Parts: sequence; C-alpha cells; structure tokens
Amino acid sequence: MSKNDLQGGIFNPQIEEYSRRCLENSRIEPQLYIEHKVNRGLRDLNGKGVLTGLTEISEILSKKIVDGEEIPCPGKLYYRGYDVEDIVHGLIADDRFGFEEVVFLLLFGALPDRQELAEFKKLLFSYRPLPNNFVRDIIMKAPSTDMMNSLARSVLTLYSYDSNPDDTSVPNLLRQCLQLIARFPQLSVYGYHAYNYDNKKSNSFFIHEPDPKLSTAENLLYMLRLDGKYTPLEAKVLDIALVLHAEHGGGNNSTFTTHVVSSSGTDTYSAIAAALGSLKGPKHGGANIKVSTMFADIKKNVSDWSDRDEVYAYLAKILHKEAFDKAGLIYGMGHAVYSVSDPRASVFKTFVKSLSEEKGLTKEYELYTLVEELAPKVIAKERKIYKGVSANVDFYSGFVYDMLKLPHELYTPIFAIARIAGWSAHRIEEIINAGKIIRPAYMSVQPQKQYVPLCDRDK
Repeated sequence: MSKNDLQGGIFNPQIEEYSRRCLENSRIEPQLYIEHKVNRGLRDLNGKGVLTGLTEISEILSKKIVDGEEIPCPGKLYYRGYDVEDIVHGLIADDRFGFEEVVFLLLFGALPDRQELAEFKKLLFSYRPLPNNFVRDIIMKAPSTDMMNSLARSVLTLYSYDSNPDDTSVPNLLRQCLQLIARFPQLSVYGYHAYNYDNKKSNSFFIHEPDPKLSTAENLLYMLRLDGKYTPLEAKVLDIALVLHAEHGGGNNSTFTTHVVSSSGTDTYSAIAAALGSLKGPKHGGANIKVSTMFADIKKNVSDWSDRDEVYAYLAKILHKEAFDKAGLIYGMGHAVYSVSDPRASVFKTFVKSLSEEKGLTKEYELYTLVEELAPKVIAKERKIYKGVSANVDFYSGFVYDMLKLPHELYTPIFAIARIAGWSAHRIEEIINAGKIIRPAYMSVQPQKQYVPLCDRDK
C-alpha cells in the first residue's frame, strides 16, 4: 500500500481484491443470529434492551404496567430521579439558564441551592481556559473537515497537558471531567473557525474568549458569531437544547461506550474520545443533520407545504427509497425506546414554535408539525413495526439549529457539548462501582480448518 493510499489519494487496485475477500469471508448469515438466540444490538426481537448494568444517573420510561401487562405510555426522562420536564418548566418559571445546574445534578445527584450553583459556575469558568498556545499548536494545525474528529483529537491531546492524566481517583476524575465540560464549547467553536479559515470559507480567524458573565449557551453563540450578538430567546432555546441532550440513560451507544472503555481502567481522555467516536455516527448523534437536509429536500419538491395529500405522498416516496437519499428512512421519526412520544421532543416543540415566530418561519414550523403527524401513519401503513413511532428529539433540534443559523458542521459537536455532562457522570459511576472489565460473549460460527504449510498453498 502506497502513501497515497493512506492519504486518500491514488487507489490501489489490490485493495479492491482484498475488499472482495472481506465481503466473502466476513458475512454472517442472518438466520444464524436467530438460531443461536443472539440479541443483535443488545436488543431482543421486540426491541427491548438487554440489561447490562445499573445506574442512578437517569431513567427512561416508555411503558407502564396495567393488569400485569406492559402498555406503551408517553415517554418520560428522569435526571437523578427528577422529571426533565419539571426541570425545564422550573427554568422557564425562573427565567434563567439551566445547563450548568443540570451538570451539577448529574454529577453530584442533587439539585444545588443558590450558593452552591453560583460557586459551581465559578469553578466551571475557572476550568475553561485552554493551555497556552493550544489553539495555535493543536487546533489551527491540520484542521479536520469533521468537527467531531477535531474535537476528539483535541481531547486526546489534552492528555499530554495533564500533569496527572492516568490517576483514576474520584477527585482527579472529577477535575478532568469538569475541565472537559468547561472546554468543549471552545474546542468545538475554535475548531470550526480554524476549518473555515483553512478552507478559505472565511477571510479571517477570530477568537472570542468566553465571557464569565455568560452561560454556556450564551457563550456558544457569542464565540461563534463574528459580532458576538444573539437574542435572549435564541440563547434560551439553545440552553434548553443542552439541557435535553445532557443525558439519556446508560444504554445509548456513546454512554455505553463510556462505560465499556472506562471499565478497562483507562484514562478519562481516552474514554471520552471513544464516546465522541460513537456519537459521531449518523445512527446516533448525526441524525439531526439528516433531518435538516431531508426537510430542505421536502421543501424543494413539495409545491404546497400545507397540502396533506402531497406531503403524505412525498413521505411515502422517501420511505420507498424513491426520494431524498433513497435510504428508505424518514429521519427524526422513531426511537429505540420511546414509542408514544419522546419527552424531549415534546418539550422542545413549544420553544421551536416561539423561535419560528421570532424568525418569521411559521410556515416551516407548520410543515414540521404536519410531517410529525403524517410520518407515523405512512410508516405504520408501509412497514411492520413492533411499537409506535413518534418524533424524536432530533426531529426538532435540526430545525432549531437552522433557525439559529448554526453551521451543520457543529450540529453533532453541540450534542457532545451537552452529553459530556452525562458521559462524565457515567464514567465516575463506572469507576466507583467497577468490578470487572465489560466483556460480552461472542460465538464463533467459523468451522475449524486444518493448517496448510505455505509451500502447499499455491493453487
């Protein structure tokens, strides 16, 4: 393999032959998974997750027991026992930002009082500054086209700036996690600016240092925009997005990754970089980008956005792999756990309506609500499903980010800026309660073979 192969340049024909062999010798017959009772994706045939751990950090409810039977119900999400909808309503009632408070709750298991919250915010801000010359030496050199890779590289590099990187005592873990929570906004936004400058999409590279008087959501908008300006509603909606994305149980892919990698005893930077790699996947954190691009396609190809029949027909074409990306998926619909409703989407929808009115995008909002109503009907008619289908949080978050004029490159990093709170809480929980390295069983279905000496292998 040549150097050009490794750098994505000239393709070596030999790779094509090797790829063919991979396909021939690595494909497992689907029937074998059923025959050996393998729970693919750690889920049974009904979509229920296999129990692999215990946690006190959050809980997801999508069913209730009625007369001894499980009945689907509107989804609920709890942070440390508190209904996330109650948390959001409390923030609205007090007219304040809440992400920092949610970080405190997830890490320490209790809601802070006013003094504790004020002191915690000061501590977080004290951890925000990046090491000297980090932006110049790390972020600006070889900017990545994908901000999640840029973020993961920065996280791994911070290991080298840590004087005590491998200590897994709780005080050291907490210090490392708080530093990462505090620094993720800068690492993401500066990585985006560096990418823009390097690719001549911007004529200048500017850095707004975070303002200690601003919340995480406000600082994100302040650092991202050249003029540093934003409306109160914009910041409040972004803050709610961070609150709703901060945590979602131990079984989601990136959080489970955090548990698995942490169980090996490795350092915090490696564990969080692994979680970032998981979140980057389009089946996990990249879904809201797909929602946004799908709606751009719908708006382009549906002449009357209020025509129910026309919208229904186009959704059917998307499901039949005849439109959009021809993957046969209506993005933003359905969830691995929720069936009747995703509480995060339900909470978000109220703020989406307000923001769409401020931005003069009420027609777009009405299109979203129409698709939210019609898509489950299209899917139920066309596909065999084991549970209900409803809009998930990605359905509206992409629309929100579009209205905030956030670049698509930062959609998933913003998810990470929120979810680092949950990852940190789960990492600390795993280390405190670790007994064994997480190692699930895999059954080999490869027949045993007789070794053949090299001299006898020539055909």
